[in-house]
Amino acid sequence: MAKTIVGLEITEEGVRAAEVTTGKSPTLVAYGAVPLPPGAAKDSEVFDRDAVTLAIRQLWSRAGIKSKRVVLGIGSRRILVRDYTTQAMRPDLLAQALPFQVQDLLPVPADQAVLDFYPISQEGDQVSGLLVAAVAETVEELVGTIAKAKIDVEVVDLAPFALARAVSRVAAQGETVAALHLGDHTSYVVVVQDGAPRFVRIIPVDIATAAVRAHASETVEHDAENVPALEEILQTVPASAGGEVPLRRRSAARALARPSTEMTPAAIDDLVLRLGSTLRFYADRSADAPITRVLVSGAGAAVAGIPAALGASLPMPVQVLAASGVIAVKTAVASADDDLNLITTAALALGGDR
Repeated sequence: MAKTIVGLEITEEGVRAAEVTTGKSPTLVAYGAVPLPPGAAKDSEVFDRDAVTLAIRQLWSRAGIKSKRVVLGIGSRRILVRDYTTQAMRPDLLAQALPFQVQDLLPVPADQAVLDFYPISQEGDQVSGLLVAAVAETVEELVGTIAKAKIDVEVVDLAPFALARAVSRVAAQGETVAALHLGDHTSYVVVVQDGAPRFVRIIPVDIATAAVRAHASETVEHDAENVPALEEILQTVPASAGGEVPLRRRSAARALARPSTEMTPAAIDDLVLRLGSTLRFYADRSADAPITRVLVSGAGAAVAGIPAALGASLPMPVQVLAASGVIAVKTAVASADDDLNLITTAALALGGDR
């Protein structure tokens, strides 16, 4: 049997994994997702270790995943990714020097951060690339939670780097491609040239994906049981001079139990504006390598109106890219959302050690 490795991501809505064969022709052999209860996790952060551990165990069982070797993908608003130039030196020496060099750039003390440097180009004795910094406590909590589920994390990788690997499999040599991975609450913008990520931005933005709507529905069912109590509390709030509680106040509890999850035209416009301004920021700094096309993935790409709005707003072609367009699959992926989400999850297993 071919050796396999598993890409794993933990988000607010659930845990997602993809098992991929190793070697020259990687194939997706198993995948799955298990939802999490509200508050158990946020993108790449664990708040309820027991709930997440249980979900991971259920995921391995339900999806039929065999391998216990995992590449964990992380990507949240708390991770710093920025351009950085430093003295060229051996990787082991750079790893020792980096904490002292970048302390002033970090939101936490260097000894409380996990640091990485992705080299891109070199001129003379200066090497330029992407500096990545994550809070060590957050990463340790993730790894510890997964270990509790009897799973071994071999590599912790930045999810946008996995996205770059996926794009490099479909981009032409020398082509500069922008990849937009639209997640439930966090989106990635990655510009890839010659197979390497040249620019990365992690953008916190809420998108009404199918997972978000399902999560909200479960929350509504739970909260609906508390509506009478909420209404009783509101009845104690001072009413109008006539003593009657206004209808709008009586219905406030029911409104709390029925949050809106629809993606309004205004919300889509705001999302497109933020993504477009990020791409323009890159273009203003990199006129020598203009973006030739935009590839959109993630469950947000399945939300009605988003791909069309991006296509109408951006000055280059916009195409939707799913995992099945990047990697061979043993069996058909069940849903469009799964196919779009699995881009980063599966690509984590495509050389997570870079």
